[in-house]
Amino acid sequence: MNLHAMRAIYLFEMARTRRTLLQSIVSPVISTSLYFVVFGAAIGARIAEVDGISYGAFIVPGLIMLSLLTQSVSNASFGIYFPKFTGTIYELLSAPVSYLEIAASYVGAAATKSIVLGLIILATAGLFVPLQVAHPWWMILFLVLTAVTFSLFGFIIGIWADNFEKLQLVPLLIITPLTFLGGSFYSIDVLPPVWQTITLFNPVVYLVSGFRWSFYGIADVAVGISLAMTLLFLAVFLAIVAWIFKTGYRLKN
Repeated sequence: MNLHAMRAIYLFEMARTRRTLLQSIVSPVISTSLYFVVFGAAIGARIAEVDGISYGAFIVPGLIMLSLLTQSVSNASFGIYFPKFTGTIYELLSAPVSYLEIAASYVGAAATKSIVLGLIILATAGLFVPLQVAHPWWMILFLVLTAVTFSLFGFIIGIWADNFEKLQLVPLLIITPLTFLGGSFYSIDVLPPVWQTITLFNPVVYLVSGFRWSFYGIADVAVGISLAMTLLFLAVFLAIVAWIFKTGYRLKN
């Protein structure tokens, strides 16, 4: 394995984050803080508690997951799409670097950015409400698995997209709505039975539920099921990436 090449790609992607610090870190933190102020203050004043947890604290895992999903997809998709757009992908493909090493480098960098951002948002939320993390190791596990899984998803989108509009299509029209409807700001137990059943077809429900359980020990779905579904998503995206590299799908277009 060409560790030197992987390190070079990884550091290049991380350096791009430092060059665009305002867009990569500051902007998502401010946006999440605004969500927290609006939902936590305005709505939280009318909702005292959810499952014994203050509403402001209840929505913190959902807000972190919202940023984690969107940023993982965006970072990874742009990271691999931009070399295709500029034509520098040919230099990468002609270098002594395997497809596995390319994917691991880009996905690893995107996941690292998202994890750092999630931890920053967690620290920021602690300024607004008192937080507790009942199961810190589970919290880290869900954080890392979700970041890696959706960075893989973003990598797939970056290869599939052939313009900037397609690059933003999935995050805006699919990821964000699914996150809002996935129990980020409410417990699905408050929904009518029919909608509870329908909501269980939303994959984000399992991510948010497992992540919230790591904080407060409460969940809409059993934590074992949440972990299993997260691993299933990871396996599916890994299989798709493997197929892309096997067929060479759009790598050179």
